[in-house]
Amino acid sequence: KPQLVTGGESFSRFLQEHCPVVTETYYPTVWCWESRGQTLLRPFITAKPPVQYRNELIKTADGGQVSLDWFDNDNSAYYTDASTRPTILLLPGLTGTSKESYILHMIHLSEDLGYRCVVFNNRGVAGENLLTPRTYCCANTEDLETVIHHVHSLYPSAPFLAAGVSMGGMLLLNYLGKTGPKTPLMAAATFSVGWNTFACSESLEKPLNWLLFNYYLTTCLQSSVNKHRHMFVKQIDMDHVMKAKSIREFDKRFTSVMFGYRTIDDYYTDASPNRRLNSVGIPVLCLNSVDDVFSPSHAIPVETAKQNPNVALVLTSHGGHIGFLEGIWPRQSTYMDRVFKQFVQAMVEHGHELPRT
Repeated sequence: KPQLVTGGESFSRFLQEHCPVVTETYYPTVWCWESRGQTLLRPFITAKPPVQYRNELIKTADGGQVSLDWFDNDNSAYYTDASTRPTILLLPGLTGTSKESYILHMIHLSEDLGYRCVVFNNRGVAGENLLTPRTYCCANTEDLETVIHHVHSLYPSAPFLAAGVSMGGMLLLNYLGKTGPKTPLMAAATFSVGWNTFACSESLEKPLNWLLFNYYLTTCLQSSVNKHRHMFVKQIDMDHVMKAKSIREFDKRFTSVMFGYRTIDDYYTDASPNRRLNSVGIPVLCLNSVDDVFSPSHAIPVETAKQNPNVALVLTSHGGHIGFLEGIWPRQSTYMDRVFKQFVQAMVEHGHELPRT
């Protein structure tokens, strides 16, 4: 059974009643229960449900642009009025876009519930041009704030929730920690978040993890910025960036420089959501597996969560990083998908039962 850690008795009762999946035993796929296996195989095993998006490019205050992919769900039988149709904002991981299988599954489940979804693609990753020499990082929440206010201004009467996966969840938690209760979002969920950036990079630098994950992700980051290389050459030594062999080296040479941090340690301190969890002012459910090599269990802020009545941690013993595969042949829904579906439905339909803190 997952461990449920909440800062308040009422949130705990609410989840047990309306989101019972968090108290059910999670049985990982028998032939693939090990953390790295779960993490590596999920993108290949899980199906990619077809989703037709409508793209929108919105301008940012610094002259840049952000690409949003909308799934309007205009055929929604439950919410025929678009102005009050619940809206779920989805934030993919580090190099992810609206095409990731975990995002497509969340949209598929939201479609069943009658909701509308919008995917926030980080700058420069979804094929759109970079208009300014700036990409993204999980410590800088300006683009996310712009997107949240834009979406809310289009549908001010619709229930509005957000879900972030991996780095998308870190960005979302950093935003919620900065804004407290002053956000148009009514609730949020995060999956496989790295709570402490120092602990994450330390774990990913262990030889096997470096070989399986770190080096590959570093090359993805390099190729993503190399596409826009001409935009950065004035401020960053791009040849040095392209020689990075780990995410930490990439962040030291590129991300921390781009966002004006004095040192990589300053950036990693600011990027770690565990520091801001006590300031979160709306109900948030955070699913992590304690065997996730991207987010070591010793860095999960259990004690902080116990002090904030808005926070619930759901901790499984297996599941890896965005894995949570279950069943003999796990092509369809995962445990993570079921948590997502039950939680957003619980908040939309019963969120008013939770006391405002």
